[in-house]
Amino acid sequence: MSQEAAITSFKKFQESWIDQLRNHMNHLHSAQNHHRNSATGDEERLREAVERVMEHFREYHRAKWATTEKDVIGVMATPWASALERSLHWVGGWRPTTLFHLVYTESSILFESRILDILRGFRTGDLSDLSPSQFRTVSELQCETVKEENAITEELSDWQDDASDLVMGTSSDPDQRIRRLAEIVHRTDDLRLRTITRVVELLNPLQQAEFLIAAVELRTGVAGWGTSHDRRRSSEV
Repeated sequence: MSQEAAITSFKKFQESWIDQLRNHMNHLHSAQNHHRNSATGDEERLREAVERVMEHFREYHRAKWATTEKDVIGVMATPWASALERSLHWVGGWRPTTLFHLVYTESSILFESRILDILRGFRTGDLSDLSPSQFRTVSELQCETVKEENAITEELSDWQDDASDLVMGTSSDPDQRIRRLAEIVHRTDDLRLRTITRVVELLNPLQQAEFLIAAVELRTGVAGWGTSHDRRRSSEV
């Protein structure tokens, strides 16, 4: 498969993947509502819905890995994304530490909306009810992730500093330099998947559902707004 064909194939995969993600999120919403409204709850149904979403993320990771092997430059350009999305990208995708800001924001918003119940001693079991141990683990994981992000940023900076060799055709081994870039992208995507997996693992099923719903809504919201902005800009040309 040619590089152009690989990128075209991934763009089609991504469109289908987003449609399937919406279906998985509908199931997750349904499982979440059933759990909340059931007298005894239904954690098993909630866990299954969460696992479907996580497996869907792993499927995306595998597909992007394979495409990166074929055309890492095309993957870095992210032609399937809107201009807004690309302006927010870090090494061809979302920055992992965004997830921690999302946890803190969602927890704060839910806490404020349910503060009376919490003060009365009623345990909500959702993101407004994160335990001290969970907050501590989130903070530790955030510090680890920041260190990895910084190390990857430095590695990419080193690669870019020597990129003139590729442009001028003076590189002794251009294939090896492209391979090094692919390794950086692989490392970055691994960090993304590992981060969302570890955040989900430290939450209970209801918290997992709320977190994933918020994460997907953020992603699709940015994508939708960015696409609309691109269309308006094109119509004005």
